[in-house]
Amino acid sequence: MTEKAHTPPNGTAPNGAPAEGTVVDDITESGRPAAHPSVADMVDQPAKVMRIGTMVKQLLDEVKSAPLDDAARARLAEIHERSIAELEDGLSPELVEELHRLSLPFSEDTAPSDAELRIAQAQLVGWLEGLFHGIQTALAAQAMANQQLATRMAMRQLPPGTVIAPGVVVGQNGEPQRAPMEQPETRSADAGLPDTGGPGQYL
Repeated sequence: MTEKAHTPPNGTAPNGAPAEGTVVDDITESGRPAAHPSVADMVDQPAKVMRIGTMVKQLLDEVKSAPLDDAARARLAEIHERSIAELEDGLSPELVEELHRLSLPFSEDTAPSDAELRIAQAQLVGWLEGLFHGIQTALAAQAMANQQLATRMAMRQLPPGTVIAPGVVVGQNGEPQRAPMEQPETRSADAGLPDTGGPGQYL
């Protein structure tokens, strides 16, 4: 008795690559989205980070609007340092390390000048705006992955061969694939010829 050849799983070629007609995306075979960095991994307390970012931006506007005396500059420098310390509680360790590398401490001997405060505040505001854009991108990626997952789960409930778009059907593995090409019907050699009658027929 001959041994049966090993049949690869649906949607894969013998070498493990996706078979023709299989759609490859961020959905894993288990039906779950592939792992992406979540917002919770980057920012532990998004609301707190947003509040501090808004405050820092407002302080930057104040520094730009009018000159500050020595007491005001010293106070603003202290607020700047406390803002960074508070941000550390709401950020991931990787982001905290990045913020430390970019933030330069003020001189302890004298109060920073207006220009130094503007540069420090503008740097922090720019960094936070970049962080917010990253959060929005992560949220959009998560929403897209969830939508793809919902679409796939609904599609797998359809029977194989269901047409879901012109030229696209549901395959045996529940994934969309190109519809097979219809083979033209073969006609017999004498198709279309008049019946001349077989042997033994009489006029």
